[in-house]
Amino acid sequence: MRKEIRHIDIEIDKLTNSIENSISGDVFDTELLRFEKTDKSYIKTDWIFDWRKELLDKSYQVFKLVILNNLKIIQGLICISDNHDHIFMHLIENAKFNKGKHKLYKGVAGNMVAFTCKESFAKGYDGIVSFIAKTRLIKHYEDTLGAKVFNGNQMYIDTPESLKLVNRYFNT
Repeated sequence: MRKEIRHIDIEIDKLTNSIENSISGDVFDTELLRFEKTDKSYIKTDWIFDWRKELLDKSYQVFKLVILNNLKIIQGLICISDNHDHIFMHLIENAKFNKGKHKLYKGVAGNMVAFTCKESFAKGYDGIVSFIAKTRLIKHYEDTLGAKVFNGNQMYIDTPESLKLVNRYFNT
C-alpha cells in the first residue's frame, strides 16, 4: 500500500517560548503527550483530519499538545515518523479555536515543530526534521523556521535552526 503524500499547510503565527494567550499575552507551560485511539478529549468533528486514522500506520507517532494544568483540552496534534536518520513531519494541525484571526493561543504550531526537532536530537539525528510544504508556504517556513528547500517543495530544518527552536521552547 502506497502512503498518501501530504503537504504541511499550517502557518507559524508566532514563535513564542510556549503558547501565548492571544488576548492577555499570558504564557502557559505545555507538554506533548502520546495521542491514543481512546483519547476521550478528541472530538473528530473538531478537526479537519481524522487523527485516529493516523494511528493505523504503526510507523507513525501522533502527539497532542496540552497545557500542563489542563491536560483534557488538545491545543494541537502532530504526526511524525522516524526515518532512521531524521524525523519526518507528516501532518500538523492546530485545534479549531487556535486558528484564524480570533485564535485563543499563539505559538501552537511552532511548539509542535520544536518538539519534533527535540525528538530528532534525542534520537541522535542532530535535530534534522523534514517535511513536504505547500508551495505557497515555502517562503514562510524559510522565514519563520529557518527551513531549507531540499528538492521542489521538500524542506528540512537543519541542526542550527533546530537547536534554536528547541532552546526557545524547551530551555535546554
